[in-house]
Parts: sequence; C-alpha cells; structure tokens
Amino acid sequence: MVFSSLVFLCVFLPIVLLGYYLIPSLKAKNCFLIAASLLFYAYGEPVYVLLMLGSILMNYGFGRWLEAANRGRKGITALAVVLNLGLLFVFKYLDMMIQTVNQLAGSRFPLAGLALPIGISFFTFQALSYVIDVYRGEAKGEKSLACVMLYISFFPQLIAGPIVKYHDIREQIHDRKGDPSEIAFGLRRFILGLSKKVLIANPMAVTADALFAEQVFSTPAAWTAAVAYLFQIYFDFSGYSDMAIGLGHMFGFCFLENFKYPYISKSIQEFWRRWHISLSTWLKEYLYIPLGGNRRGKVRTCINKLIVFFATGLWHGANWTFVVWGLWHGLWMLAEEALPFLKKMPGFLRHLYTLLVVCVGFVMFRADSFGQGIRMIGAMFGKASLSRQPALLAQLTPLFFATLAFAVIGSLPVAKWMKCRMYQKKTWVRIWESAGFLYSLALLVLCLLNLSAGTYNPFIYFRF
Repeated sequence: MVFSSLVFLCVFLPIVLLGYYLIPSLKAKNCFLIAASLLFYAYGEPVYVLLMLGSILMNYGFGRWLEAANRGRKGITALAVVLNLGLLFVFKYLDMMIQTVNQLAGSRFPLAGLALPIGISFFTFQALSYVIDVYRGEAKGEKSLACVMLYISFFPQLIAGPIVKYHDIREQIHDRKGDPSEIAFGLRRFILGLSKKVLIANPMAVTADALFAEQVFSTPAAWTAAVAYLFQIYFDFSGYSDMAIGLGHMFGFCFLENFKYPYISKSIQEFWRRWHISLSTWLKEYLYIPLGGNRRGKVRTCINKLIVFFATGLWHGANWTFVVWGLWHGLWMLAEEALPFLKKMPGFLRHLYTLLVVCVGFVMFRADSFGQGIRMIGAMFGKASLSRQPALLAQLTPLFFATLAFAVIGSLPVAKWMKCRMYQKKTWVRIWESAGFLYSLALLVLCLLNLSAGTYNPFIYFRF
C-alpha cells in the first residue's frame, strides 16, 4: 500500500486516524498503531512482514543484551551490525554480486532470485540506529518490545522514509499528545506532499520514462528526459517525506525535515545538507564519524568521504549505476575542497554548476545500465540529432510545460518567503491561514480526481 492510492486515502487512513483517537490510553494507542503498521506492510508484502518482524525481534534482543552486558559490548554491537547488514545483503545485493562475478569471471552461478522486500533499507537502518544508540549510551535498551516494534514498523516512514534515528523519537514513543491544531497541520503537510507526488512528480515521470525508454537520444530529447527526471525524483521523494511528516503530526510524532530546497544549493556540499537529510546525517553519525571523520589527516578524510558516498549510492539500489552516482557526488565534493575557484565563482555560476552536476548524476541514477547512462550523457553534450525527434515532440504537451513551470516554482522557497512577508503584518495572518486551508482542500480534490482517473502513479522506491 502506498500513500498515493485511493485505498490508503479513502479507507486505511480515515479508519486508523479515527480508531487512534477513540482509544484512551497511550499504551493501547501504540499497540493499535503497531497493528495498523503491520497491516499496512502486509497489504503489499504478506510474506516479508515476517522478515520485518524477525528483524524487530532480533534487534530488540540485541538491545536487551547490551543493556545487561558489562563486558563484550563492542562485540555484541559488531554482531548486530553484521547480522543486519547480512540480512540486507542477502535480499538486496546477493544477485548483484553473483551477476558481477559471472561477468568478470565468465562463470554461470545461478541467481538467488529473491524478491526485494519493500523498504528493507529503511527499516534495517532504523534497527541499526536503535542498537548503536544503546551501545553508545544515548538510549536505554527498551524493556517493552512494543516500543521497539512501533519505532521500526511505524507505517508513515516505513517504506519511503525519512530514516528516523532512535534517539530522535524515543521520548515521543513514551509520551506524546495530539491536539486539533497538530492534526490540522499534519493534514495540510500531507496534502502538500500528496500534491507534489500526484500533480508534479507523476506527470514528469510520464515524460522521463517515455524518453529514457528510447535507444537513441537526440540532444533535446536527452536534456528533456534529464530535466524531467530531475524534478520527478525531487517532488516524488520530498513529497513522500512531506506525507510522512504530516502523518507523524496527525499521530503526535514530530519527524525531522528531510528536504530543504536542495535545488537552490551553490555547492555539492550544500546540496547534501539539503537533500535526503535523514540519510546523510545517518551515514555521518554511524559511518563517517566511526571511520575517523576528518580527524586523521587529509588523505584519510578523502577516503572516508568516498566510502560514505559509495555506501550512499549502494543504499539506493542493487546496481552499479547507483554506486557511480554516489561516487560522482563524492568526487565533486572533494573537488570543491581541492579547487578553491569553485567556491569563488559568482553565486549564479556556482548555482548553475551545482545543478549541472546533480542533473548529470541523476541521469546515471535513473539509467537501467551503464551503456544507457553514457549514451544519454553523451547526447546531452554532443551534436544534436533529429533521429528520434518524434518521441520528444509527443512529450512536449501543454501539460508538460505547465507542470514544468510549477516544478520550477515549487523547487524554490517562494511559499516560505511569502509566508514570512505575510506574518510580518498581523492583519494578513488570518487571511494567509484561511487561504492555506482552502488551497489544501482544492489540492486534495485535484489529487483525488487524478487518482480516480487512473493516471500514471509509479512507485520508485521498490529498489530501496
């Protein structure tokens, strides 16, 4: 089940929200949310819900073990890390490794053929966060299995993030309150995210998928596909994060922001402070700093950063194209430190350079193979060809241009700026808030009409 489906919007969410607030005690509310979350996951993954439950039980056990142990705590934590990453490797990366060995060695080892459990990267990283926080003393090992189960399986962030670290949410699991203003805020934030997904990301996906499916690319078609995907992935991913944050507020939880207008960045370093913040901070806290961070000299710092970006790429999918995408960003981040002129360019040029690096990187991210990615990047910077112009013309519709205009505006902090200006004048506050509710209602109606019409609604997190 995905958030942008009529089953979730018209059946699951209203029932769960109503049931949650009819239950009096917090303990019972938590149990109700666990049951709802397991049902949510089992709707699409009826078998692999057992895998998630096994992961929860295993990491709950490690937390209790660490809490009771006076010696050998580092070994216990290492075992937990190995088992969690081993589980992730078997289900997500085993076939990738077998294919790589077969290609390099000319062997014919059969593929395991295991279906990828949706969201396994998200719930595995959250489970590791819990165990490592207990090891570091930043949290106590939970006596209640239900608390650990709610933390890992809570449906708003289960299949598409953001990655919630245990020490950020522990207190909210044990003590939280919901009030009408929080529910209203959460609902508006959810509708905003749903609108990003349905009204911008989905139309951009139609163009991107159609043009990426071509075997030969003209220069205009390659750039159109790249720009369409640039906006598709941002509005899809940030839209899901907005929906998760909004759902959290509806149930009394406060999740940290995951995107902060990354396309206004003027460096790759700034981009990663604004893009998928939950993943970058998780890797910083649990990988980069334990590796030594920047405390062991320049060479070791460069190696540590490349390891982090290698992991960033690999986390996104079991394909070497993702690794290339991650290393592409890592190398440009190192280049910014080694080449001072990149930081001294005028702001407009730094912004343009950052967008260009990000856009080219996303071409390889989206490509099904190295060959396709290289052909498209080559077409972007090569001599224009008219061999596939009809495929491009079929995509250049009024809907595409209108969506592109809204995408450009939506990727800039225009609404944030307008809100700040409005709130400087008290007389405009009520007008802004009233308009916001009407605006949200109109967006919700548009989204429901689009979904009812059966428009293209891809789920791009199946590889995560």
